[in-house]
Amino acid sequence: MSKFREVAELLLLVALVFACHASKKVSDPLLPVFDIEGHRGCRGLMPENTIPAMMKALELGVTTLEMDAVITKDKQVILSHEPFFNHEITTGPDGKYVTEQEERNLNIYHMTYAQTQTYDVGLKPHPRFPNQRRLKATKPLLKEVIENVEAYHKLKGGQAVFYNIETKSNPATDNQYHPAPDEYVNTLMKVVQSARIGDRVIIQSFDFRTLQVLHKKYPTVKTAALIEEDDKRPLEDQLKVLGFFPTIYSPAYSLVTKELVDKCHERKIRVIPWTVNDKAAIEQMKAAGVDGIITDYPDLLK
Repeated sequence: MSKFREVAELLLLVALVFACHASKKVSDPLLPVFDIEGHRGCRGLMPENTIPAMMKALELGVTTLEMDAVITKDKQVILSHEPFFNHEITTGPDGKYVTEQEERNLNIYHMTYAQTQTYDVGLKPHPRFPNQRRLKATKPLLKEVIENVEAYHKLKGGQAVFYNIETKSNPATDNQYHPAPDEYVNTLMKVVQSARIGDRVIIQSFDFRTLQVLHKKYPTVKTAALIEEDDKRPLEDQLKVLGFFPTIYSPAYSLVTKELVDKCHERKIRVIPWTVNDKAAIEQMKAAGVDGIITDYPDLLK
């Protein structure tokens, strides 16, 4: 009986070791315990959604790079917060600053990638971010951003970062400023899958339609539900409209309460608010129990 028990215990131990080893192979990398997300790279310090902004954010130790992705006429995915050239940051091919009256006619969805590269988005002084460094920059390909970030970490030997990519869609502007949700998501995911970083990607959006496409067609990809400051619906109503529990609930930070965080945690949803830009607000969010923050100034957490 004793020998039989020893053999049984040995077999059980082998089975447990094998199970642990197998589970490590199929599990996604864990999200950071407290996620420091550089908003548009580090918008308070460098031109937004540019490669220099992403590289500076890496130097400052962010765990996730937050960025926005739009689609060009020739189906290239580039970084841009708006599907047009925002007057606050853009210098035209003629060297003149783009005006607010002009900006919406500079529709990226109607431009080829080559045409977008004739506009500068780093030289014009930003009216709301006076400490932002001025330098010549264009809106980069998402593919190019990923290549630079991955090369940086291979060189430095540090922890690989996550990518939080926002889809910039709206039902009112489908097929005018961007593709409809299915095409938008498929075009974006083609880049992600080609770069083989799917396990470190979060797709976020205010437009729940793109998240619903992801949940159906790419169920292993992490999702973040963005919530506007004026959206006063209860969490339960928002989740009902979405139709599933996202990986992350990402509200304007003014909406965050400990009660809201607790409700999300009960559903195994992480809470990462935007955009938290001073130390007092950061401490307030930590006290509420959030799982990270999105900030224009990742140097505040260095």
